[in-house]
Amino acid sequence: MSYSVGQVAGFAGVTVRTLHHYDEIGLLVPGERTHAGHRRYGDADLDRLQQILFYRELGFPLEEVAALLDDPDTDPRAHLRRRHELLTARIERLQKMAAAVEHAMEARTMGINLTPEERFEVFGDDDPEQYAEEAEQRWGGTEEYAESQRRAARYTKEDWKRIQAETASWSERYGALMAAGEPPAGERAMDLAEEHRRHICTWFYECPYELHRCLGEMYVSDERFKAYYDSVRPGLAEHLRDAIAANAARHTG
Repeated sequence: MSYSVGQVAGFAGVTVRTLHHYDEIGLLVPGERTHAGHRRYGDADLDRLQQILFYRELGFPLEEVAALLDDPDTDPRAHLRRRHELLTARIERLQKMAAAVEHAMEARTMGINLTPEERFEVFGDDDPEQYAEEAEQRWGGTEEYAESQRRAARYTKEDWKRIQAETASWSERYGALMAAGEPPAGERAMDLAEEHRRHICTWFYECPYELHRCLGEMYVSDERFKAYYDSVRPGLAEHLRDAIAANAARHTG
C-alpha cells in the first residue's frame, strides 16, 4: 500500500511543498516513484514522517532531526523512549504554563464583588483594593492569595459589614487591653492574637501559626500596616507582633 504526496500531505496536516522539501534535502525520501516520477509513500515513510513532525513540533531544527533519525546506533525503541521523555517534559512545562495562565485569569476576574453603591456603603471613601496590584505582585503566586481572592468574590455586602464589625470589636478590645497594661505574653493578649488568626482563617485563607508569626513581623516592618494598627493605639503593632509570637509558641511549643 502506498500513498501519493497529496494524500500524505492530507494525512499529516502538512503542505505538499513541505514534503517536496523534505525529499530534496534527504530527510524523507519516498520509498517508491511511479514511471512518471511521482512520489509514492509507504508505511515506513509515514512512520518516519510522524517522527519528523514530532521533533519539529518540539522545535528541533531539520538538521538535528535528520541526525537523530539516521543515527545508526539508535534503534526504534530508543526513539520511542526519547520521544516519551521529551513529551513528558513538555507536558510538565505546559501544565505549569496553564496553571500560571489560570492563576492570572483568576486574579483578574475575582475580587470584591460589590456594586459601587454597596462599596461606598460598606467602605465609605476608603478603597478596599487600593493595594490590590501590589498584593498580587507580592503574594500572587501563593495559594493563600488565590484562596483569599476566591472567598472575597463570594462575599455580599452583609458579609463585608460583618467582617468590619468583627474587626472593629477586636480593635476596641485590644486597645482596652493595652490601656490596662496587659503584657503581650499575657493570657488576654494571646487570646486576642488567636482571635486575630482565626478571623483570617474564617474570612480569607488558612493561616497556620508560622504564617501568622510572619504577618506579625510585617505589621511592624511595613509602615502602612504599622500605621493602621498604631492608629488604634500607639504601639499596638509591636504589642500585637509579640502577642502573636507568644500565642504561636503556646500552641506549637
